[in-house]
Amino acid sequence: MNNLVQYIYGVADNALILGQRLGEWCGHGPNLETDIAMTNMSLDLFGQVRSYYQYAAKLIGGNANEDTVAFLRNENQYRNVLLVEQPNNDFAFTVARQYLFDEFHLMLLEQLQYSKDATLSAIAKKSLKEVSYHRRFSSDWVKRLGDGTPESHQRMQSGIDNLWTFTDELFHMTDADREMAAQGIGVDVSQFKQDYYDKVAALLEEATLKVPDLKFFQKGGKMGIHTEHMGYLLADMQYMQRAYPNMTW
Repeated sequence: MNNLVQYIYGVADNALILGQRLGEWCGHGPNLETDIAMTNMSLDLFGQVRSYYQYAAKLIGGNANEDTVAFLRNENQYRNVLLVEQPNNDFAFTVARQYLFDEFHLMLLEQLQYSKDATLSAIAKKSLKEVSYHRRFSSDWVKRLGDGTPESHQRMQSGIDNLWTFTDELFHMTDADREMAAQGIGVDVSQFKQDYYDKVAALLEEATLKVPDLKFFQKGGKMGIHTEHMGYLLADMQYMQRAYPNMTW
């Protein structure tokens, strides 16, 4: 049971933290249409997270609920990858982060929909349409900025270069990941690693961008070891729950 909960955290925490980052753009997007699109993507991710956390809380039992799972864990109890917790920086950086995750997220859900766990399968099937749109949005912007002006090209390339070091962790398997994959509940993400990098490389080429030549990759998020940015993000996200415990509206 604990491994199933940890597996759910490994999938859901990515969406929670990325949704929080996207939400920071609300009212600050480069134009109204894009601002609304990113806010809606954030809401999509939070909707998915609610389903995952409700299931996790049911498995945990006791007084656990979706809010305690989301807001009352400590930093080292979150299992999101380092990629999604990186701060927004500029719009091109945000787009790069979004695309690099979206390509992975879509592949994950395409396989998770066949999980032997009926709840995870249902969440994946429901989320696929949303994440397909996310991937289309972010990939379109990568191409627009990469193959745009010299300034937009430079910013897009800089975003890819700085975030590339976090991509390999997407395919690391924890003990919980391996056990759930062996049971047919989870997904062995290592099986589509090459396909991911092939698709990303093809998109970058179309956007006149270069694939970074990098040999060193950073990891740790899946094991609860996060960057310095995570604590600040959680301080904002968890403030109300911790300041006013058990608050209701």
